[in-house]
Parts: sequence; structure tokens; C-alpha cells
Amino acid sequence: MNTLLSLGIAMAVGLLFTRIVKLVKLPNVTGYLVAGLLIGPSVLGLIDKDTVESFSIIVTVALGFIAFSIGGEFKIGTLKKLGKKVTVITFFQAVGAVAVVFAVLLIAGLCGALGEDYLPMVFTLSAIATATAPAATLLVVRQYKAHGPVTETLLPVVAMDDAIGLMIFAIFNAIAVAIASGETPTVTTMLLEPLLEIFLSLLIGFALGLIVALCTRVFKSRANRLCLCITATVVGVALADMWGLSSLLLCMMIGAVFSNLGFEVERVLEGTDRWTPPLFMLFFVISGADLDLSILPTVGILGALYIIARAFGKYFGAMAGSAVVKADPNVRKYLGITLLPQAGVAVGMAQIALSEFTALGESDIGRKIQAVVLCATLVYEIVGPVLTKISLKKAGEITGNT
Repeated sequence: MNTLLSLGIAMAVGLLFTRIVKLVKLPNVTGYLVAGLLIGPSVLGLIDKDTVESFSIIVTVALGFIAFSIGGEFKIGTLKKLGKKVTVITFFQAVGAVAVVFAVLLIAGLCGALGEDYLPMVFTLSAIATATAPAATLLVVRQYKAHGPVTETLLPVVAMDDAIGLMIFAIFNAIAVAIASGETPTVTTMLLEPLLEIFLSLLIGFALGLIVALCTRVFKSRANRLCLCITATVVGVALADMWGLSSLLLCMMIGAVFSNLGFEVERVLEGTDRWTPPLFMLFFVISGADLDLSILPTVGILGALYIIARAFGKYFGAMAGSAVVKADPNVRKYLGITLLPQAGVAVGMAQIALSEFTALGESDIGRKIQAVVLCATLVYEIVGPVLTKISLKKAGEITGNT
């Protein structure tokens, strides 16, 4: 099928499903994933496998802009206001998710429940477990005008969470790739190389972000400043691909540096937010179309364990962090439940893992990881917002008849 026509179909069906999911009060991302699944080669076949693969550049660029958007939230002034309490809670819930998912999947693998090549999947999925979905959570908070200690803690935690998750993913996925390639794990392959990748990604991202920030003082119009951000992000993605670095960390740093040093940042970021929705929609539709339903029976146990273990890790990690900083009792009790939604960044991590394992000739591992994450995203995006609403209502932060 013609590539442009396929893109048009993907966008049209994606838009249609935003209306359908709105009827059942689900996030748009759920509709995009379902739309992609339906028109993809696994169901209706309106878009064939070769065409889906030809869209890889869209997926790659979209990941860069997702990371840039995350970085744009990291303003130094805002971080100072959040204080140590939020940082500690964020760290504990992220590490809690990693630890529980890693332990559960490792035990299942040792018991023979996950097949032979389970170790790379254990490392990669445990890192992906850190990611949350700020959009779904924010939607619930705004819709029901929630306010109180839990809400005030929740919003900065989900904003900071993905940054920690990206760093953990860079290390764990590098270890997983080394294991899958047959290399003997060493301190160099398991720690030094991943840390070097993180350092170089952040360094280059800092340099590009600084260039953009300085150029905003030369280019005055909103259109030119928007072009600057787009150019820097595209260049950042390209350099990461050329030099084997993390495009997510690199582009996140571009956004972070620009948001702190740029001129009239809010207006530029607002323009970026208006430009990216069609790109993000295509990203999720393509991700849904790329899901191979034929492998779902082989990842059933893996997917179920991932979903359950991540939920426990998030809940008890947030509870532990809240206890350490002596947070409000409602924060200890309900915060973890509100952290279940998972979408864009997790799907992006899965796409990167798929690409890297495919390059090694281990596409089966990548496909299983992708299938688990996409299925988990559908579950979390359906159940997560509902549980967030219930938790905030029980905490007394949603008032009225809702």
C-alpha cells in the first residue's frame, strides 16, 4: 500500500478511536493503541508488516520529542520547590518497581516458566516497570478538580519518575543486550559502558540544549524558536543513533537545559505541545499495529507476572518512601495506587529494546518485551485512571458526586 495513504489511514482511524474511547471515559492513548492493533497486520491487515516497518523513522523521532517534553518539565525553580520529600518518594517507588519485577521474573525464569532466553527480558522489563504515564494521571486530577496532600505529591512524582526510569533503563537494557549477544558479563559491559553511554548522552544533550537556549536570543519569532527546538531534537536523535547513545536521555537533557536557560521558554514549549500531538498519535497507532498477536500465548505468564509485580512494586515502594519522609498518612496509603498508569515512555523503551535485540538477530526477545509492555499499557490505561479516581476520592481529595 502507498506509504502516505497508510499514514492517512492511521491518523484517521486514530482520530476516530478518540471519540470511541471518550464514550467509555478512557485516555486517548488507549484508543490509539487499539486502533493500530485493528488496522495492523495481526487483525484487519489494512496496513501490512512492511509498511509498518517503513514507519520506523516516525517512531524514532516521536521518541525524541516525548523525551524533550519530559525534560521541559525539569525547571530548577520547580525542583527546589518540590524539596527532598518528593525526590525520596520518587526514588523509592521507582526502585521498588524495579526490585519486585526483577525478583518475580527472575524466580519464574529459574523455575522454567519463561523459557530459555529469559534473563535479557528480566533486565529490560524490570527497568521499563519504572515508567508511569503523567497524561492519564493529570487527566483524572483536572477532570475531578482533585486537591490535597496526595494530589500535591502525585503530580511531581510522575513528572520526575520518567527521568529516573530512563537512566535505569539505559543501564539495564545495556546489560540485557550484552547477555543476549553472548558476551560474558563483566564490570565493563554491565556498569562502565552503560554509565559512559549515560554520561555522553547527557553531555551532548546539554551542548545541544545550550545552543538552542542561546539561539532563542537571536531568533525572535515563535515560529523560528519552534523550528530551533525541532531541529535540535531531530539532530539529537540522529547523533544518538550514529554513536549508539540513548536518544531518550539525550533529548530529555536538551529539553531540560532549554527550559532553564532559554528565552520566553513557556511560549516556545506551548508551541511544541501544539505541534507534537499528531506525531504522538502516529507513534501509538504504529506501536499498536506493530504488535504481533501470534506471540501473545507465549508471553501470557510473563505478561501477567509483569503487571502484578509492577503494581506491588509501585505501591509498596511509594509506601516505603512516604514512611521514610513521614508524609501524610493518606499519601502513604493511596499514592502507590495512583502510580499504575503506564504509556508513552514505557512503549518507547519497548520499541528501543525491540530495535536493539533485532539488530542482534534476537528479534523474538524484543517482540516478547514489546508484546508484554503494549498489553500491560492497555490494562494499566484502562484500570489505572479508575483506581486513581477511587484513591483520590477515598483520600477525600475529590469532593461532590462523581
